Amino acid sequence: MNEFLSAALAFPAVLFGAALVVVICFWLLVLAGAAGHDSFDTDLDADTVGLGGVPVSVSLSLLVLVSWFVSLTGSVLVLRSDATGTTRALLHVSVLVGALFIAWGVVRMVLRRFRRYFPAEPPPSRQDFVGQICTVRTGTVGADFGQAEVAAADGSTAIVQVRQPEQPSTPGEPLTYGSTGLLYAYDAEGEFFWVSPYDAALAPRPVPREAG
Repeated sequence: MNEFLSAALAFPAVLFGAALVVVICFWLLVLAGAAGHDSFDTDLDADTVGLGGVPVSVSLSLLVLVSWFVSLTGSVLVLRSDATGTTRALLHVSVLVGALFIAWGVVRMVLRRFRRYFPAEPPPSRQDFVGQICTVRTGTVGADFGQAEVAAADGSTAIVQVRQPEQPSTPGEPLTYGSTGLLYAYDAEGEFFWVSPYDAALAPRPVPREAG
C-alpha cells in the first residue's frame, strides 16, 4: 500500500492523477445534468491527433485514464529500481513521455471500435432551407423561372431556384427583384423551392409575458 501511494504521489503519476480527479468531477456534473458530454466539441479538435469521431470529452477522459495507469505502473518500476539522482529523474521523464505515447496509441485503437456508436451529424440538406426567408434576385418569379438568395444556418448565403405557382383567382403580390419571400416547400424532382410573398407585419409575434 505504501508503495502504491508513493508511486501515485510521485512525478509524473501525480500530474495524471490530478487530471483524473478533474475528469471524474466533470462526469459527475454530466450525470447531475449540470454539464453536457459534448461541452468541449466546439473548443477542441481531436481529429488533428487522430482521436476524433467521438465527443472530445470521451477521448480526453480515456487518454487521461490510460496515461495515469501507465505512469503509475512506470513510477512503481522506477521506485523499485536502484537508480538514484539524475538517472532516476531521467527515468521519471521517460515514464511521462512513454505514458503519453502509449495512451495515445491505446485510445486511438479503442476509438476505432466505438466510432460507429457516435454517428456523424447529417450533412446539410436543401430541406434545411424550407421555412426560411429569402430575397428575390431575378426580375420576376414565375412558375418556370426565378432565383433567390437565402441565408444558411452557418451565416453563409446561397442562390437557389424558386418558383411561384400561378393562381389566377388570387394572384397576390408578384415577386420581383428585392422582394422578400418565404420558402415553404421543396420540389426534389425539379430541384427548386416553392416561394410565396412574405410580409413581416403578418408574421406571428410572441405573446408578451405578464409582469409578475
